[in-house]
Amino acid sequence: MKLNQTTLQKLERVLTEAQYVYRYERGTFQSGYCILEQKRVVVLNKFLNVEGRINTLLELIPQLEINRDLLTHDSQKTYEEVLKMALSAQE
Repeated sequence: MKLNQTTLQKLERVLTEAQYVYRYERGTFQSGYCILEQKRVVVLNKFLNVEGRINTLLELIPQLEINRDLLTHDSQKTYEEVLKMALSAQE
């Protein structure tokens, strides 16, 4: 997966279609993000560059409860790719 603006937009689209709200805010986040599960809100550190935002979302998305049925075909493909990357990173 390339670390560019297009990839970032694809990852953000997965969150949006999964009915999560994502925001970039200031804060002291140990991991670069904060999840408010009950409200389905993800807050990311706004000071991260594009590469940092992508890496943070790649770490975060597999942890979320995402209903694949809500995703478009393109977003499903992106989501599956993220899950595969997460699985290979665990090995």
